[in-house]
Amino acid sequence: MADALVIRRPDDWHVHLRDGDMLKGVALFTARQFARAIVMPNLKPPITTVEQARAYRERIVAALPEDVAFEPLMTAYLTDAISPGEIETGFREGVFAACKLYPANATTNSAHGVTSVELIHDVLETMQRIDMPLLIHGEVTSPEIDVFDREAVFIDTVLTPLVAAFPELRIVLEHITTTEAVDFVRDQPKMAATITPHHLEINRNALFAGGLRPHMYCLPTAKREKHRLALRAAATSGDPHYFLGTDSAPHAVSAKESDCGCAGIFGAPYALESYAKVFEEEGALDQLEAFASERGPAFYGLPLNEGRVRLERAPVEVPRNLSLGGEVVRPFHAEATLQWRFAGPA
Repeated sequence: MADALVIRRPDDWHVHLRDGDMLKGVALFTARQFARAIVMPNLKPPITTVEQARAYRERIVAALPEDVAFEPLMTAYLTDAISPGEIETGFREGVFAACKLYPANATTNSAHGVTSVELIHDVLETMQRIDMPLLIHGEVTSPEIDVFDREAVFIDTVLTPLVAAFPELRIVLEHITTTEAVDFVRDQPKMAATITPHHLEINRNALFAGGLRPHMYCLPTAKREKHRLALRAAATSGDPHYFLGTDSAPHAVSAKESDCGCAGIFGAPYALESYAKVFEEEGALDQLEAFASERGPAFYGLPLNEGRVRLERAPVEVPRNLSLGGEVVRPFHAEATLQWRFAGPA
């Protein structure tokens, strides 16, 4: 049994860093473990222009100590009326790394999202032409669809025809939660999927363990145990279609525990420790580096990071709460003891 694990410095291909005081409180948790991160654009207002993305990137960098080497990769928030020219300019100037498609009202701050994919066909045609990745929150929002079926229905009714219409478009299906997503992505040569630490760890029972558990509420929601097991098998399989994306999404405890609690799990403080736990339980620690550090850069056409990080076998007691940006925020694995500790650069 190894007492330490050294891997190439990883990247987080899906993270929410928020803005303002919350950004200043949470950014370092991501930057201390990851060299780069795809930053979600669902702010208020959303990031829809090159100018907004540049300014947000500057705020992220300013929120970190000067000696921290971290590259935020910015994304554009797609709306029904967004300009294909703005998207192309941002990509060619190296400001936008990708575009994010939120179905309208699918999750936090998604009210300005896309109401119909047909309305952005000109944008998707541009993205396919310039080889710009499309990142998708894959859920339908129709109220008649059961919340636990929204990902599977999205794959059948939206994603399948989208892939057929744009066969050369590179697509990441974000934070997948179902066997249907695992199977669909595996069969697509131009697709990949991110998998979060919390979807590898919890199933939907966690929402109701001894009562209503708002800190286990995220979107897409955790699903049945068979889906969790399928995600673990995919993440640890060595298949290049799947790579790391924490979907770390901090909210104040007061917002999570309100009468209309926010969706999101704050996984950034102990992200690598969480993944190491899962990979060890699956007997696949030798696959962690590829999942965390190699497959994402390969998909995005970016160089591998040169540095290394070290994980040590040592107990880590996760606190119940963290005081960040003037708010109290609860981390994933709160009050648990993890058996791997992130020890910094190797």
